[in-house]
Parts: sequence; structure tokens; C-alpha cells
Amino acid sequence: MGAEPDRPVGRREPVGAVARPPSGSFPDFYRECYSPMLRLAALLVGSLDAAHDVVQDSFLSLYRHWPRVDEPQAYLRRVVVNTSRSQFRRRAREARLRDRLGWQLERVEVVGGDELGDALARLPYRQRAALVLRFYEDLSEAETAQALGCRPGTVGSLVSRGIAELRRVVER
Repeated sequence: MGAEPDRPVGRREPVGAVARPPSGSFPDFYRECYSPMLRLAALLVGSLDAAHDVVQDSFLSLYRHWPRVDEPQAYLRRVVVNTSRSQFRRRAREARLRDRLGWQLERVEVVGGDELGDALARLPYRQRAALVLRFYEDLSEAETAQALGCRPGTVGSLVSRGIAELRRVVER
């Protein structure tokens, strides 16, 4: 039972998926999906600059598998979520290292405007990702679970805890 070399990648079909363009052209798909994926990544990593890197890396990964991918949008979303998670973890490790070494970096204080965005940025990554995928991307629990690589019940728990934490932060 070895792996099939030509087995399609990303076969599960999400509701409302953008189908592969009629020509099957990667550049057309890139133009169509870049902005939505950039918004998703920005919400997940909390930085537009980091989001650009995440999305570029994700499209590169998709391009490598393009001929075998049946559902490119689902595949791309999963790669964006996973790459964002890696970026988030890397930034957390760097922050712990700075704290251990006693380094202080200037913190940019966000004044006014985006209170919900600030509260969202304070959530643990999995809670933030679950909320963004469920309510911003409007995915079902099953689709969110697929993107996060967990069970649908876990998504419900992450969403519930994330909303409770958002309420606490916003009410302060």
C-alpha cells in the first residue's frame, strides 16, 4: 500500500470554493485568490508584512503541486493556515528569547480604531485561526477543522473559548 505518485492533493471540496479557472492557469488563479488569502493571513499573523511572506510562500507551495491539485483554493487555504501557524510560533519563540536575554524592543501602541483586531491579536493562535476561518472566511466547522487539521468538535471548543476571551478583553 504505497503512496500513489499521481494522487490528487487537496481533494476535499469546500463549500463556496473558487473553482480552478477554465484554462487551469496558475497566473489566473493567483490573481483571483491573492487578495483574499492576504487578508486571511494578515488576520492570522497580525502583520501585513508577515502576511505577504506567508501568502507568497503558500502560493509557491501550491505552484509546486499545481498539476495534481483538484481543489486549489482548499489546498491554498490549508497552506496559508499552516504557514501562518509556523510564523506565529517563530515570533513567539523570538519574543521568549528576547525576554530571557532581557532585550526590550519598542512596542507600537495602537490607538483607537481596531479594538477587535487588537483583542484578536491577543488570542492564542489556534483560537484566533478558528474564529477567523469560521466567521471571516465563513467556513463550516468541518471545513475549519480540515484547514486547522483537527476535529470539528475541537473547532467548536476553540471558537467558544476564543469568543469568551474576546468578550473579556473588549469589556475591559
